[in-house]
Amino acid sequence: MAAKKILMLTGDYTEDYETMVPFQALLMVGHTVHAVCPGKKAGESVRTAVHDFEGDQTYSEKPGHNFTLNATFADIAVASYDALVIPGGRAPEYLRLNPEVLAAVQHFAEAGKPIAAICHGAQLLSAAGVLKGRSCSAYPACAPEVRAAGGEYAEIPLDKATVDGNLISAPAWPAHPDWLAKFLHALGTQITL
Repeated sequence: MAAKKILMLTGDYTEDYETMVPFQALLMVGHTVHAVCPGKKAGESVRTAVHDFEGDQTYSEKPGHNFTLNATFADIAVASYDALVIPGGRAPEYLRLNPEVLAAVQHFAEAGKPIAAICHGAQLLSAAGVLKGRSCSAYPACAPEVRAAGGEYAEIPLDKATVDGNLISAPAWPAHPDWLAKFLHALGTQITL
């Protein structure tokens, strides 16, 4: 397996698990992962939030960890990356307002490079206009945005992921095992023990 170079788009109040787990798992199997946030530099951090399902009408939110960025958004060249990871949480809500972030997402979609989006990450995909005719899962509250962007909302269990071409998506962090396995398959990663 050739190691891949992966871009992770993150920001303040990104979901803790949806940022930390894929970042560490992808590093563990030998890939290079650059976590970036517009307006912040390598060495700075973003605040994360823990979203949990506790029987309320929507998820609850608690403070997460500070996650240290290891690359600077202003310095990246998206064409040099093999794949994209978009964690959920509240960060996609404001990241989708940044034209450079949307251009980065569009690059991966147009180039057919693997895109792994989870939870509210679909907000970035919708805003970038890359969901037309595509099946995409997301946190259920994002289903109207997926549909409004011309996509088909994939209503699947919270612990499952779906694949449509180069797009690997899931509703929330309980899907990490399935979502990451499908993303690693798309990357051509083979794990042997």
